[in-house]
Amino acid sequence: MKLPVTPPVLRTHNRYQYRSIRDRTDYRWPNGRRLAVYIALNLEHFAFGDGLGAELCPGGPQPDVLNFSWRDYGNRVGVWRMLDAFGELGLPASILANSSIYGYCPEVMDAVRARGDEVVGHGRTNSERQGVLDEPSERALIEEATRVIEAFEGAQPAGWLGPWISQSAVTPDLLSEAGYSYLLDWCMDDQPIWFSVRGGRKILSVPYPQELNDIPSIVGRKDSADEFSNMIIANFDEMLEQSQSGPLVMGIALHPYLVGQPYRLRALKRALRHIVGHKDDIWLSTSGAIAKHCYSLPAGVVA
Repeated sequence: MKLPVTPPVLRTHNRYQYRSIRDRTDYRWPNGRRLAVYIALNLEHFAFGDGLGAELCPGGPQPDVLNFSWRDYGNRVGVWRMLDAFGELGLPASILANSSIYGYCPEVMDAVRARGDEVVGHGRTNSERQGVLDEPSERALIEEATRVIEAFEGAQPAGWLGPWISQSAVTPDLLSEAGYSYLLDWCMDDQPIWFSVRGGRKILSVPYPQELNDIPSIVGRKDSADEFSNMIIANFDEMLEQSQSGPLVMGIALHPYLVGQPYRLRALKRALRHIVGHKDDIWLSTSGAIAKHCYSLPAGVVA
């Protein structure tokens, strides 16, 4: 079709090109599965009296005791209930950890380590955004968080999610240069895709959800516990059908101070039981295992 005018050229990120979900090489997950499902459990620590943080209700002047203590419930109570639920259901998890968690409540990370879960870099604290920093400062933040996790876990994390999904124009470059193999910040696809980074290298973008994410759902849209649970079930059922035409990734993003609340946890467990009921039809995995599988495929298979 000949256009009457030349479309405008807009500023772009130059990380990936457009490619329709219908126009890609087909492949399968391990054991011939078509749908990979992973849980992203965000473990976050916040400064008292300043910085960013989700709000149960509009906060007053600092120190905002109501919202600070509500968030801290996740580390003191919610995460333990959630780990119990994952254990009962036989669910692995990708643990997206602020590095300051290791100093504040190391026993939580001890429990994660005992379960054998993957640990993903998630900055120093969700009281800050990394995307507003200059390049040297952002590089230093990534290096600091990475060193802390490596010191406790014995290996550098393979993946990264910026606090508040915050990226600068050079974040993918800095992550690749710091030794990361995948990132989670971009939600534009249902399949992993390669990102171009400087120096001729590449880094994998693994889908991370902003719809099946309790912060936008519960804090942003004020969805009820049952609405969030129903959303997960409906999304799973639909993606299981859609995956027959190509491999898909479904992530579920959770925060213990939200879905670790008892009434929300009860609703969440209903959705997780539904997914586990189909465990023979799907790949219950972690974001890191998904990335590793993509790296094992022949060049040109992953978009």
